[in-house]
Amino acid sequence: MPNAYELMSEAELSSEIASLEAQAEALRAKGLKLDMARGKPSPEQTALSRPMLDLLSSTMDLTDEGVAVDNYGAPDGLPGARRLAAQILGVDPANVIVSGSSSLNLMHDTVAHAYTHGIAGNKPWGQQGRVKFLCPSPGYDRHFRVTAYYGMENVPVPMGPDGPDMAMVRQLVESDPTVKGIWCVPKYANPTGVTYSDAVVRAFASLEPAAPDFRIFWDNAYVVHTFADEGDDLLNIYDALAEAGKTDLVYEFGSTAKVTFPSSGIAFVTASPADIKELRDAFGVMHVSPEKFTQLAHVLYLRDLDGVLAHMRKHAAIVRPRFELVQRKLTEGLGDLGVATWTNPRGGYFVSFDGPEGSAKAIVSLAADLGVKLTPAGATWPGGLDPHDTNIRIAPTYPSLEDLGAALDVFVVAVKLVSARLAQKKNV
Repeated sequence: MPNAYELMSEAELSSEIASLEAQAEALRAKGLKLDMARGKPSPEQTALSRPMLDLLSSTMDLTDEGVAVDNYGAPDGLPGARRLAAQILGVDPANVIVSGSSSLNLMHDTVAHAYTHGIAGNKPWGQQGRVKFLCPSPGYDRHFRVTAYYGMENVPVPMGPDGPDMAMVRQLVESDPTVKGIWCVPKYANPTGVTYSDAVVRAFASLEPAAPDFRIFWDNAYVVHTFADEGDDLLNIYDALAEAGKTDLVYEFGSTAKVTFPSSGIAFVTASPADIKELRDAFGVMHVSPEKFTQLAHVLYLRDLDGVLAHMRKHAAIVRPRFELVQRKLTEGLGDLGVATWTNPRGGYFVSFDGPEGSAKAIVSLAADLGVKLTPAGATWPGGLDPHDTNIRIAPTYPSLEDLGAALDVFVVAVKLVSARLAQKKNV
């Protein structure tokens, strides 16, 4: 369907482009240096957790349920930290490992274990020749980099309004034994903000993989990151597995990276009893015990799931106006032109934007020239190769509201100018 620029006469379009170029030049003259490239919490958000820093002292009892915090021990994490993580994910604490501050590290180490030693007694992935990993796209670039780093073939799977294309997932997983895994961000997905529907979760749980060492990497990074008055509900994948009579199929990951402090939170992984035992043994080679002072601070500060949700409501009060500003600026600037679509999530950290085919790289480049840094075009697809060059990830959380508004004004002008120029080329 033609957009507004494609319906203009040649003279009208030339006049519009001249006007947009003048607007772009005025923005360039401002010398802006604004960043919407990564989904980082704002300084106001990290400040919410500063009281946690006052909870540890040299005179306090450094134990958690009888476990020493200031010595070796508790290789799976402090009891209180494992219970807190289990409440966040809705699983049994017995099947949880809390280790380090980065869930991405845990995902990497889990992939590395499968690559070097194999899963459930099967041949290591690194000795099996061709290995494929499914990548719902647009998706999270750092996921894709992990499997690409180990030489695996990342296979894009289209994302829909309720999750990945499960007909395609099922066909690939159940017919091809070289498919060993799939990356998933099931709630407020990066970057679309989509939460997987119950039907999609149940479809994952009912998979009959051709490969006995196939695993779903369920990165529940935004499980508590709702900023709307009413958030999305995600069916617990382990409840769905129980319904389907399945086990040994899912690794689930989470962290408090965007709950408390990025790089200084706690990270955790859960799986079936058999799979978590295997990970426990593998991780046990890498360390004697995790860093436990941070775990204790989180237990004392957040306490339980109710404490986490109360804390996240404070985050929501800061984040919500930013996402509302994104929707307002994009609607006012682009809503009547028919040149773009974008998501309107109720949680998470991103808005997924799609412009005309062949526009994303040009929009990102022009925005950078005008003083606004965006996530590189194509980053949301494996290998950075967006097949239609349309998708751009907008990350509105870090800038101040004032800076965000200015950045979005630049973005809108960049989208309009690139779209108009594409229409002009199309009409030639």
